[in-house]
Amino acid sequence: MLLNASKSLLLVVDIQEKLFPLQAEKELVLNGTKFLIDVAQILSVPILMSEQYPKGLGKTIPEINAYNLKSFEKMCFSCAEDESIADHLKNTKRSQIVITGMEAHICVLQTAFGLQMQGFQVFVVEDAISSRQISDKKAALKRMTHCSIQIVTKEMVCYEWLQKSGTDAFKEINNMIKNQ
Repeated sequence: MLLNASKSLLLVVDIQEKLFPLQAEKELVLNGTKFLIDVAQILSVPILMSEQYPKGLGKTIPEINAYNLKSFEKMCFSCAEDESIADHLKNTKRSQIVITGMEAHICVLQTAFGLQMQGFQVFVVEDAISSRQISDKKAALKRMTHCSIQIVTKEMVCYEWLQKSGTDAFKEINNMIKNQ
């Protein structure tokens, strides 16, 4: 099961001001998510962002908010349980959802399972998610793997979306990778 840019949507989950500083791997989630947003924009992969109760947890951090992405506020931990997000995802006609964000063991995990139950192929980017405790992230990844959620890395996503070398997009993205 390979990713295809024409079938994919990137979902950025809850990278918010009050949660972000508490993350065990905050730079990992930030760098991985920014990289995938850049790649998605080059390859015209739609991007959607969620914010869990921003009144209490703050808005999306400035480094991600600067991308000016389509964003939805939610109260449910799972994006799949939020009616406006679920409707938007269905209307995109994209069958593959690539997930980054936090927290791995709460909103990311519940979103992944919910979207899988709705018939989407779900890919969680291991080097673009985080939890406050590394043990929670590890447990979430183990549980998702056991339940057939695809665990991928940002470079796996990138090269599967690209499909081939020699294109202008490949050259641009390859330069981004070299400069990381």
